[in-house]
Amino acid sequence: MHPCRVLFICTGNSARSILSEATLNRLGKGRFEAYSAGSHPTGRVNPHALNQLVSTGISTDNLSSKSWDRFVGDDTPPLDIVITVCDSAASEPCPVLFGDFVRSHWGLPDPAGVTGDSAAIAAAFEHAHALITYRILALLKLPVEAMSKVELQQALDHIGTITDDDAEHV
Repeated sequence: MHPCRVLFICTGNSARSILSEATLNRLGKGRFEAYSAGSHPTGRVNPHALNQLVSTGISTDNLSSKSWDRFVGDDTPPLDIVITVCDSAASEPCPVLFGDFVRSHWGLPDPAGVTGDSAAIAAAFEHAHALITYRILALLKLPVEAMSKVELQQALDHIGTITDDDAEHV
């Protein structure tokens, strides 16, 4: 079986989806293959996201802000899971992608929207990355290779509800 292919999408593909892609590729290496994209990509990865990844020892090589159009052609690898990471609680529009894969939503506040001094911005990126990491650790515990699409959907949706308070139990 090929590695489980996961696409993280949001609007700009500059922070949350990038953090998710890089973290899953690091922690799930060999078992998972992660990508990220945006419905309206900014065209550049947020430098604070890159700093956050570097500070935790995760490679930033080959990360780029790109359109989800890259993942809809016949020459693209088939996706197994698509996870939106936009913050619907903040009325941020979540992209919709169609295909034969399991979809889930792991809403996260956008750390790129935080204003203030550099310490406040760095803290927002650190917090977002910690929550992403908790959720990815929960994903890694799933026997995705043996789960039905319905079981996987339910498990992923549950992971998307993990908050800071739940994270210590992951």
